[in-house]
Amino acid sequence: MNQSSIKIDVLLDPNKIPEQISWSASGSTAEEAQKAKAMCIAFWDGIDKTAMRIDLWTKDMMVDEMADFYYQMMMTMADTFKRATQQEELTQDMKTFAKNFFDKFRALQIKEQK
Repeated sequence: MNQSSIKIDVLLDPNKIPEQISWSASGSTAEEAQKAKAMCIAFWDGIDKTAMRIDLWTKDMMVDEMADFYYQMMMTMADTFKRATQQEELTQDMKTFAKNFFDKFRALQIKEQK
């Protein structure tokens, strides 16, 4: 049996706010740790039937980047849900929500800039 590991390092400021996030994975072709401005990791506890999450973002993560990040995560979750369940209609509902979310965010950004 093969084993793979993912290592996440978070550099915190004196107030314990993330300044830098980097990660590496065994078996990766990347020779150095990869930097990230944000991360969301979820684990499913099958006994308690609950999701356990770690959500972190660095001080320099911009609001528009966060909207992009969430939009892409929602689209990816929809694709993953489809692969796992073959539920095409629910997948499209999730993608429609994600697109509406992002469109509303962009409209708010434009309105705030005026």
